[in-house]
Amino acid sequence: MLSAQMFATKDDTPVMFDGGGMPNGRPAFDGIVGESRALKSVLQEVSLVAPTDTTVLILGETGTGKELIARALHAKSNRSSRPFIRVNCAAIPSSLIASELFGYEKGAFTGAIGRRLGRFEAANGGTIFLDEIGELPMETQIALLRVIQEREFERIGSSHPISVDVRIIAATNRDLAAAVTAGTFRQDMFYRLSVFPIRMPSLRERTEDIPLLVEYLIARYAQKAGKKVTYLKNGTLDLLQAYDWPGNIRELQNIVERAVILSEGEMFSVNETWLKRESSRPPSTVGGLAASLADREREVIEAALAESRGRISGPYGAAVKLGIPRQTLDSKITNLQISKSRFKTQPIS
Repeated sequence: MLSAQMFATKDDTPVMFDGGGMPNGRPAFDGIVGESRALKSVLQEVSLVAPTDTTVLILGETGTGKELIARALHAKSNRSSRPFIRVNCAAIPSSLIASELFGYEKGAFTGAIGRRLGRFEAANGGTIFLDEIGELPMETQIALLRVIQEREFERIGSSHPISVDVRIIAATNRDLAAAVTAGTFRQDMFYRLSVFPIRMPSLRERTEDIPLLVEYLIARYAQKAGKKVTYLKNGTLDLLQAYDWPGNIRELQNIVERAVILSEGEMFSVNETWLKRESSRPPSTVGGLAASLADREREVIEAALAESRGRISGPYGAAVKLGIPRQTLDSKITNLQISKSRFKTQPIS
């Protein structure tokens, strides 16, 4: 990150990139760049839940940086010195996903010439990140539910249970609530995963972060290409901030990398034809999922507050009943605009 790097536009009007006030000009979380309110809200949630072992479900459109958030959760946890294992559930054939996750014994099936450890055993003591969790086959969901609830599983071809200490972080760009209704995703799995949902904002929701992101990416790709970029063509930032970014940050990365490679001298510019504007955009399913999770979360928290008569901390407080830190519960109550006072006069049932 180039702290206080001065880029001059075509008409020599300076454009100041100050690193967004980030320490030493670098992001507080590796690779996560921005100072928008939407991003700060996400990072606050990350800071609160990271030190716990709570299961986290990261929601967001493709290309919003869900894996970066998962890695930040691991890096800020007590498991940071242990493995971080990523599994793309959509990239593994449904017939192989169980053996990839849980491993298998010799002779379990044709071609199993020896024992193989699964991803959960590899992640023991650390974190497993289940990306595209919505693509997980129903039969594998049942086995995963056992891991979440009982912290144990069996290799394929074995009846011997194996205990495992793994924190689970999942991510999806699908509407899991709709998948539950359609019968393709288990309801109990849905609730187990959504203990602490974090929604990643799209790039169009944080356009004020684009200058910082462009600075960060130019420095990254210019170094990679062995180039020096000093000037930003006039109107480039306006062009980038006006675009809808259907591919989010991943698309911005591609655009900046291409522009750096094609740059002549020290001038950075973007060809407007690269930014393909779509006349209509398919409705996002993530908003509906986030709303469903928020409603469910509010119900659970209000039930705990009613049972504890509005008490947050202490052995009989709502935080203990929910199994989450008091600070996390306070943050959720604030975000969901729940009034604690209305529960203090209710009798304990």
